[in-house]
Amino acid sequence: MTTVTRGKAAILLIVEDDREMRNLLCDEFWSAEYQLRQAKDGDEAFRMVLQSVPDLILTDLRMPAGGADYISRLRTIAPRCPIIVMTAFGDAATKAAVQQAGANAYFDKPVRIADLKLCAQQLLNHERT
Repeated sequence: MTTVTRGKAAILLIVEDDREMRNLLCDEFWSAEYQLRQAKDGDEAFRMVLQSVPDLILTDLRMPAGGADYISRLRTIAPRCPIIVMTAFGDAATKAAVQQAGANAYFDKPVRIADLKLCAQQLLNHERT
C-alpha cells in the first residue's frame, strides 16, 4: 500500500498488478493533482477501501483477486464510489459482467491516458453535484 499526497484534491485509488503500468498511471494522475493511493491486487485494494473509501477507483480487472466478483465486492463496501475498470483481456461478455457488477466505466487496454483522465474528471464532477 502506498499513499502519495499532493494538495487537497480528490482521492484516487489506482489498482494494477503490473508495476510499470501502475507507476505510469500514478505519474499521469499525479500531474493532474489527485491524492493518490495504489494497490497491487484486488485483496489489497479491498482492504484499503475498507479502511477509507476513496473518491474514485481506477482498477485493472485481470489480476490476483480481480474479476467481476472483485468489482461486486468493492461496490458493496463503497456503493457511491465511481469505479473505472481497465482490461487487456476484455470482450462484450466481460464488459457486460463488469457493468452488471457495478463499474461506472470500462476501457480496453491499451487505453489512452487522456480518456481515463477525462472519464475520471466527469465521474468526480457528477458525484459532487
